[in-house]
Amino acid sequence: MAYLELIIAAAAAFLLGFGWYTALFGKAWQAETGMSDEDAQKDMLRTHGIAFLMMVILAYALNYIIGFHPVEEQTFVHGLFHGALAAALYAVPAVAIHYVYQRKSLKLFAIDAGYLIAFMALMGGVLSALKLG
Repeated sequence: MAYLELIIAAAAAFLLGFGWYTALFGKAWQAETGMSDEDAQKDMLRTHGIAFLMMVILAYALNYIIGFHPVEEQTFVHGLFHGALAAALYAVPAVAIHYVYQRKSLKLFAIDAGYLIAFMALMGGVLSALKLG
């Protein structure tokens, strides 16, 4: 496995997150979490560093799943499918369990679960596309 693939896939997911949690849903996310602009800016290097590391780990796991298919079957769309499926069947239910116990809002769950599906789908697409190159 080429570790550069994992870094590229994680970077794509991270960049998607930037848009997701700023331009698309930033204000709604902040309102639902009760986080101020100042709170959101605190310790960003640590927060983003840990988030990126977790994305690399998720890319590794997703690459493992995608690797069960022959390389010639792997396309960007094939990877999108596996990434979205993994998010829908593993990540989203795990987050839902925590949000139910923490009494988080359905709106916050939709924002975060939507991002999980979108970024894992993107990572799967990137990982599959890089195998073809």
